[in-house]
Amino acid sequence: MTTYGTIPTSSSTQGPSGEYISRAKERIKAGLGARRPWKLMFNFRSFNFPSPFREVFGRIRSNVAYFRMNYAIVVLLILFLSLLWHPISLIVFIIMMAAWLFLYFLRDEPLVLFGKTVDDRVVLIVLAVVTIVLLFLTHATVNILVALLIGVVLVVVHAGLRKKDDLPVDEENSGLLTTPAASSSST
Repeated sequence: MTTYGTIPTSSSTQGPSGEYISRAKERIKAGLGARRPWKLMFNFRSFNFPSPFREVFGRIRSNVAYFRMNYAIVVLLILFLSLLWHPISLIVFIIMMAAWLFLYFLRDEPLVLFGKTVDDRVVLIVLAVVTIVLLFLTHATVNILVALLIGVVLVVVHAGLRKKDDLPVDEENSGLLTTPAASSSST
């Protein structure tokens, strides 16, 4: 019996690019899953000035570790907004963000060029240098530096003023930020 209008459900019809895109979507969702609730981040009852000044550094350390994805989103949003008046810089920024996603953050296997495996540190250094050079060549240097400074100041002020006592204990995500590509290459 022939059935017309049915859509095949086999994943083999997707091909390698469709499979890569679906894997990338899963990794993006997993990465954004590390984002903490904004309601918890901006709970106004959790803000006060630390009594001993030494406590500020402990607060900053634990809040940055806990809210690292939220802080990254805030800094990138500020950078994005600062580039709205420089369309060429904004285009370069978006292209480089895509390059970072596909060449560094969303990679499952090591990068191979001309039959040789490229170390993750080399990929990181090359992407960082290319990003900085291209953004500076777009003549938005002052905007970029000011946006990054504003983002870092906001993160440090928030992390220093927010109490860490009400944060849920999360052993798995309390360490330093590691990329999936970096952690898979070290095993």
